[in-house]
Amino acid sequence: MKIKVSFFDKNVYKRSVNIIAGVSTTLSVVLLFVNIPADFKILAGIIFLLFLFFIYVVIWARANTLRKINITIEGSTVSITTGDIFGQEGWKTIAFNEYFDTQVDDVIISNASINGQFIKSNLKVPVRDLDAHIANFKFDDGDITENCVSRPNAKTRRYRLGTICVYNDFLLTAFARFDDRNQAYLTMPEYLEFLINFWDKVNKVYAQQSVSTTIFGSGITRIKGHKTISDEDLLKIMLWTFRISEMRFKHPAKLTIVIHESKIDQINLLDIASVKNGV
Repeated sequence: MKIKVSFFDKNVYKRSVNIIAGVSTTLSVVLLFVNIPADFKILAGIIFLLFLFFIYVVIWARANTLRKINITIEGSTVSITTGDIFGQEGWKTIAFNEYFDTQVDDVIISNASINGQFIKSNLKVPVRDLDAHIANFKFDDGDITENCVSRPNAKTRRYRLGTICVYNDFLLTAFARFDDRNQAYLTMPEYLEFLINFWDKVNKVYAQQSVSTTIFGSGITRIKGHKTISDEDLLKIMLWTFRISEMRFKHPAKLTIVIHESKIDQINLLDIASVKNGV
């Protein structure tokens, strides 16, 4: 078990106090009717203290092994879980770059990325069919920002960050800027712009179906000026922008944020679950 939650974490303490208070109240009521012999009172007291300590340790251990939580944000159910984005029900969000490139060659798109896995293993049709779908998709006014960008051997139509292209049960979204060396990057203002636009677009297309996504920016995309920003920080930013957006899921639809197994030990889910609205 990797220690990501301190033994003296305030949220562990608060949850322990609530449970211990309930146990103590119940025990007090029982003792009104049960008399403990004087010879056993000290032993009983020690056992009770050990039991309370055991409760605290169990809560602390569980906090360090949490793999899933459900929270409510402005009436919408948000599930944060460990798993595979491709195994989720409803819409599955795949982050592309701002050109909706589909060239998986470890230069434009990494084979190991979610984007690369979608194209290589989950597309089920030739890539040219996906390219044709994107080219012919009816985007909203303002979604296409440039048509003839100079990019040798790559797509030349640039899209506004947060733009969504619906494809089967996938929501393809323009997430990352690309520099002249084909490296994905965003500034923090652009990251926030993307999220606000993304939630707005989801609100228009989700059709009361559940939507799943990964933590945007958790991969190779660089957030300029924030090299050390953690996945937990990115998750909290996603939840904050979701809260201030107009996006609301009507039951039974929900938002699921899928965290890769290799990343879950870096995220304190108890902290997120303990705060109102997740942030």
